[in-house]
Amino acid sequence: MVLVRYIIALTLIAFSMMSCNSEGSLQRYLVDKQDDNKFVKVDLATSLLEANDNNFSEEQREILNTVKKINVVAYPIKGGNKAEYETERNALTAIIDQEKYQTLTKFKSNNIKTTLKYVGDDETIDEVIVFMSDDERGFAIFRLLGDEMRPGQMAKLITTLERGDLDFTKLTGLGEMFDVKADSI
Repeated sequence: MVLVRYIIALTLIAFSMMSCNSEGSLQRYLVDKQDDNKFVKVDLATSLLEANDNNFSEEQREILNTVKKINVVAYPIKGGNKAEYETERNALTAIIDQEKYQTLTKFKSNNIKTTLKYVGDDETIDEVIVFMSDDERGFAIFRLLGDEMRPGQMAKLITTLERGDLDFTKLTGLGEMFDVKADSI
């Protein structure tokens, strides 16, 4: 009788674990693609993006310091891999369409569809997701991880990006993929 209870308990635990993991996670997706040569992968500490001659204000430095790491995975379209591209893009879209990822904005510019999402609440953001796709060139997903990031700070960080105060030379391969110049990001 004890053996039957033990087996039933293990079965219930196994089923509950499988149901909890039925949706993929972005972290799992990024880890799974680390060894796949079809993908371009970059993991950066944000301190590497600071240009040597930048003129950051103290506030801008504090905002940048809330972002601890940036994970980037890109899938370029080349050599007739369009069907694989669509499969991978659809898998990523399904992941970031989960309820835990809240949409900040979506826009399209020069055939590049961009979606900005975040995990967190109105007070603090745990991660920011930027998903860019172009059906002719491929896709890239940027995952910004941080401590106590706030929505207002992220808006100011976007302004810093637009002004060109960050050094994007470490991301030149991705910029070339989307025909983006480092000084125009």
